[in-house]
Amino acid sequence: MSETSSTRLRKAMRERQLVRFRSRFQGHESHGYVQAVGTRFFLLALVSDRIRLDGYECFRIDDIRALRQDPYAAFMEAALKKRGEKLGRAPHIDVSDIGKLLRSAAKAFPLVTIHIEMIAPEVCYIGRVGDVGGWSFSLRAIRPDGSWESDYTPYRLSSITRVDFGADYEDALYLVGGEPESHRQ
Repeated sequence: MSETSSTRLRKAMRERQLVRFRSRFQGHESHGYVQAVGTRFFLLALVSDRIRLDGYECFRIDDIRALRQDPYAAFMEAALKKRGEKLGRAPHIDVSDIGKLLRSAAKAFPLVTIHIEMIAPEVCYIGRVGDVGGWSFSLRAIRPDGSWESDYTPYRLSSITRVDFGADYEDALYLVGGEPESHRQ
């Protein structure tokens, strides 16, 4: 009997293994350290292709393919260590359901990136999470130049396939854009 993805994710988290996998929506592989596992989503501390820790990504468990220990883990971990990059304590992100995931990510990070890859596979939305209800949430988007949209846009919770936060790009947007002037939801 083969292990389920959830079982393999929990094992990787317990053993602090650097893992590699592909999402059914991505053409490339992701690598990182599993930080939390829920029933539908899991939290990954991302190791970028430049071999740097670069924020967090939450993937749907059912979307991952070819999950395995990274065959280049020793090299990548040695490079991270020589660069002084350490995997710190995971942020408190509640992956028990998508609403709690969004609320906790918004509490811990000023910007959150939302992917709705079944609807728009090449698009992501970055911004400040507003109201999170039973079926929907709102997001006030920040543009690629660091300027804020004037209003929040509603989205369906069920359309979310991935949530990212704490990466260099989100940090750069927030450094330039700062806080939005008002919080209309």
